[in-house]
Amino acid sequence: MTIREVSLSEALALGKLDAHDQARLVRNRELPVEALTEAAILRIEALDPTVRALSHYDPALARAEARALREGDGIMRGVPWLPKDSLDYPGMPTTSCSRSRSRKAIQQGYPYVQRMQHAGLVALGKSAMPEFGLLASTEPLAGPVTRNPWSLEHSPGGSSGGAVAAIAAGLVPLAHGSDGGGSIRLPSSCCGVVGLKPGRDSTVRVRARHLVEDLLVADSLHSRSVRDVAWGFAAAHSDSKRSVVTGPSSRRLRIGVIEHGLRGNVPHGDVARAVASTADLCAKLGHNVERTTWPFDGHAFLSSFEDLWSHLSADCVDTTRALLGGGRLEDAIEPWTVALGQRAERLPTSALERAYQQIARLPVQLNDFFSRFDVVLSAVVSAPPPLLGTYAPTVPAEQLMSTMFDWVAYTPLQNMAGTPAISLPLFQSGEGLPIGSMFAADRAQEDVLLALAFELEASLPWAARWPKHSIATFNS
Repeated sequence: MTIREVSLSEALALGKLDAHDQARLVRNRELPVEALTEAAILRIEALDPTVRALSHYDPALARAEARALREGDGIMRGVPWLPKDSLDYPGMPTTSCSRSRSRKAIQQGYPYVQRMQHAGLVALGKSAMPEFGLLASTEPLAGPVTRNPWSLEHSPGGSSGGAVAAIAAGLVPLAHGSDGGGSIRLPSSCCGVVGLKPGRDSTVRVRARHLVEDLLVADSLHSRSVRDVAWGFAAAHSDSKRSVVTGPSSRRLRIGVIEHGLRGNVPHGDVARAVASTADLCAKLGHNVERTTWPFDGHAFLSSFEDLWSHLSADCVDTTRALLGGGRLEDAIEPWTVALGQRAERLPTSALERAYQQIARLPVQLNDFFSRFDVVLSAVVSAPPPLLGTYAPTVPAEQLMSTMFDWVAYTPLQNMAGTPAISLPLFQSGEGLPIGSMFAADRAQEDVLLALAFELEASLPWAARWPKHSIATFNS
């Protein structure tokens, strides 16, 4: 097969394979390395006008990368992927989907990107995100507004919304996500894919140093299969010889179930049923399951997280002011970014002190907690995927502060604590929209989460479950 012989039907069929199976076709010489890139180009051009998962598209760069791999030996040689628009990737701009940022191509990536390139992945473009990753829905004013492949009226979540929509629709088998408060897990729940948020210090450097981001943000690859996610975690690990988890463990776990959000909010009925069904499934598999609560004041904890989140926005505002040189801030960045930055300006310095105190206490609190439980099961978000517009950047800031942070009131803990968590697409809402189940563990316990994920994937497979707008349903 030459690189021009890939038909749309072949491209759609290839898209149903995960990264491991696509790489195997190249490794076994059943396909030339360029064929996977050509197939991904056909899928993107057929489906992305509907889903709008890509903020930047560069087939010419992808073809050049694929050609350069003809003599390569990377384990994922030729497999297509999408970096997120906040990830520096050589030859592409980094805009974080903000009107304020330059479209000039970046020349050098960080070690994370270099690891992915060494493995043989081929980047097709950048995935869309909310401006600077500060919202839980991917609706940047700079565009595009990304739609949930399960229902185009609904949000894919955020901030890695474009990445997850692309995976769910089958455009590519792998897409980078970053998670500073739930941004890998939230969209994974909304779109029905696997999303691992690794723990602190487990990944090589992804971006420039930043005092808050280095504490909160973790990065990994989204996929529809657990084995792809497990490989992506090991491939980017700070220990270059990290072994890959390849299947379930015989170990039976002590699983604590937490039903309410950090502020004690009760989840939507569909979400509560999904968590209960997941707990029942774990019990049937022989795990010891019991209800529990977190050992700290969730209200104070989430308030401290919101203060740190506001400082992230203030940094974006300050950088933009410097770039504008006297221009109107409101013409360059979104109302939510401006309002959140202004909130940080009003905070006393003692708010930062309280936030760092919260972080400093967490290791002791959680070490004691995880002496009684191996894993915690909870919701990812308090309700099924929201309609587009619910968390748009033009919604009044006071409304977003209450509604959005209540919706995500399960995920920020792991960012503050530096502990791992994973969202698995086990169940759906009454409307047929995905609802993720989140499993969290103590520091350096990613392998426990991945082994459990393998077991649950085998017990309740989701590989054949495709959204309404995807390669599995596409009709040219």
